[in-house]
Amino acid sequence: MASGNLKTLLDGFYSTFDFGERVNNDPIEFPRRCTYRNDMEAAGLIAACLAYGKVELFKPVIGKILSMMGSSPADFLRDFDVKRQAWLFSGISYRFNKNEDIIAFIYILHRAIVTHGSIKNAFMRSFHGSIYEGLGEFSDGMLSIDTTAVYGSNVKPPGLRQLFPSPYKGGACKRFNMFLRWMVRDADIDLGIWTEIPKNSLIIPLDTHIARISRCLGLTNRKGNDWKTAVQITEALKRLDPDDPLKYDFALCHHGISGACGATRDDTICKSCAIYTG
Repeated sequence: MASGNLKTLLDGFYSTFDFGERVNNDPIEFPRRCTYRNDMEAAGLIAACLAYGKVELFKPVIGKILSMMGSSPADFLRDFDVKRQAWLFSGISYRFNKNEDIIAFIYILHRAIVTHGSIKNAFMRSFHGSIYEGLGEFSDGMLSIDTTAVYGSNVKPPGLRQLFPSPYKGGACKRFNMFLRWMVRDADIDLGIWTEIPKNSLIIPLDTHIARISRCLGLTNRKGNDWKTAVQITEALKRLDPDDPLKYDFALCHHGISGACGATRDDTICKSCAIYTG
């Protein structure tokens, strides 16, 4: 499909998409509950890092963690005392993340906020214009924090490292890119509180839904769901909207999550799709 026709199709889909209907089926609902920027950042990073698997499984875990932090997640993290308060999160685990990994995750966020003042400051010291390098350095910096206070020695088990992915290892880093979209974009449901980062520097949060739909739309010819594929899709979307290429992300992703887009292409079914390209 010619880029002009695809832009018309996607802009029409975007403009008629019911964001309000889908927002409560997305982890962005957690930072959107917050009033202050530091709390949006803290709740947002916790929600994004744990947002993998089925929504109905990860949302209760995120909700329980944040409920233990009270009205201000940022204040709680800044003042967190692992010896006195680790018990608040006793028994909380999720898939790859054991209970100690969850506590270590909270402890690392605590140390980052104490050292840099906020999650934003911790990221911005790593960001010099490139999301690839910014996320890579941010992840490395978080994982460089000594975890002896939690594990008894400075170790980084797989369940902790899984919460801090790095593009340096080739992965798509979907959850980190989703968090940055929340923080940077200033339209629709996104929060737009990190104005120092240009919207067109963001990389699309690549998951199976975005990957499948992007291949159907001709936005990528790559087979793997890795960082290079995420970049290729983003560059294709930039040709449609140079200033805000990720504006299509939420609508396209939830088009897949809702089941409106099936797992495989079948023209007899796809013809009724809102973004069918023929």
